Amino acid sequence: MSINTLTKWTIDAAHSEIRFKVRHMMLSNVSGNFKEFSATAETLGDDFSTAKVVFTAQAASIDSGIAQRDEHLKGPDFFDAAAHPEIKFESQGPIEKHQNDYVMNGVLEIRGVSKPVKMSVEFNGTGKDPWGNMKSGYTLHGKINRKDWGLNWNAPLEAGGWLVSEDIFIQCEVQFTRVAE
Repeated sequence: MSINTLTKWTIDAAHSEIRFKVRHMMLSNVSGNFKEFSATAETLGDDFSTAKVVFTAQAASIDSGIAQRDEHLKGPDFFDAAAHPEIKFESQGPIEKHQNDYVMNGVLEIRGVSKPVKMSVEFNGTGKDPWGNMKSGYTLHGKINRKDWGLNWNAPLEAGGWLVSEDIFIQCEVQFTRVAE
């Protein structure tokens, strides 16, 4: 494939995970994921350092393993999924490449609030699956302060501190499939 050819990719949701974790009671991390999401990327050739990535998750698809907590997270105290059904990320500017790792800058929109974020991206490799589809895998890491997006709900602890930390750690395992032309 020519290096100047525009290549389109789509996320393989069956082989990808969009996960997060947050510290609870200043004692342990609680994790969760989004079950419904989509993403596309456009690259020059197969060079992901040129990628333009667009990602969307359905806020109501949040799953922390506890139904009562998930309902609270979907409600107005957090994602307000009824009023803001999508969480969006769009990469911006060049992606910095450092051997097999990248730094991707972009804009994350939650609850209608858009803020810049930076994600560390580890390239895991490219290859063909048994059906001849070209795949490319990545691990993404990032950290955001939830209050920057209006996710302010919290409860004070008797011994001091807060029930839920402000920092949210994002970890994604993603596999893209090159779209056949």
